[in-house]
Amino acid sequence: MLKTYKIISLLITYPNEDIYNFLPQVNSSLKEEYLLNIDSITGIDAFIDFFAQKPLTFWQEHYVQLFDYSRSVSLYLFEHVHGDSKDRGQAMVDLIDLYTENGLQINRPELPDYLPVFLEFLAMQTKAKAMDYLSEIIDIVGFIHKKLEDKDNPYKNLLSAIIQLSARKPIEDRIEKMVSEMPEISIDEAYEEEPVTFGDENACLNCKS
Repeated sequence: MLKTYKIISLLITYPNEDIYNFLPQVNSSLKEEYLLNIDSITGIDAFIDFFAQKPLTFWQEHYVQLFDYSRSVSLYLFEHVHGDSKDRGQAMVDLIDLYTENGLQINRPELPDYLPVFLEFLAMQTKAKAMDYLSEIIDIVGFIHKKLEDKDNPYKNLLSAIIQLSARKPIEDRIEKMVSEMPEISIDEAYEEEPVTFGDENACLNCKS
């Protein structure tokens, strides 16, 4: 198993007490495998320092507010390219087949395109295969990383480390296209229903005000 991918998967999932208690061991564990460069490890150290000095409940609340209420940094990868279209369903099926063929059985409630689950899958591969599989979704990772950088959020360091592990780097033009297609709105705003109007307000759809 590639420990580096597994460790980043743990750090980027919803934090619990076991993960919180593991933080002091992260640096030495990452250095044992030599997959990350010094800049990436320094960035992860900064991420750990930020949360290790605060109670676990702070970290948990921060996580929920960041990832559950901001669609642009959603950790569900296909949401950024397929949204709620039927194409996302087929992409999910294909991803589950890939996991099954490579021995990963998902035993957690998240969808298969949840980034920590994908990182768990990569942890089971050879170094070369992990880098290649990662490169297939690295533009999405690059988009999330840009949004986290814009927020100056410590999670940007984890996404930066993931990018460093990829066989290729994100393509800026693709990221900019995603940025233009997904403005910064909250989950509540994204799914807010249009108000219902009655009577004269709906009488003339083509009238000028």
